[in-house]
Amino acid sequence: MSGVQRVEIEYCTQCRWLPRAAWLAQELLTTFETELTELALKPGTGGVFVVRVNGEVVWDRREQGFPEPTAVKQAVRDRVAPGRSLGHSDRSA
Repeated sequence: MSGVQRVEIEYCTQCRWLPRAAWLAQELLTTFETELTELALKPGTGGVFVVRVNGEVVWDRREQGFPEPTAVKQAVRDRVAPGRSLGHSDRSA
């Protein structure tokens, strides 16, 4: 890992999705406690729920539905710690 590794979770305040965004943030901070240098919660409107890593969209609710934590962890891992095992989160269903 080199430099800043920033995750941003943009969530809809009108939809009251702050608890969902905060829970996902907690999951990511726990999983990537040494890899992430910053995690931001960004209030939005209009049904937005988007996860970005260093500005790159890795999950968009409008295109992919609400994410399972495992899917987001894998997408984040692929960008901030490629090759790292996520243990049981790497097992396919």
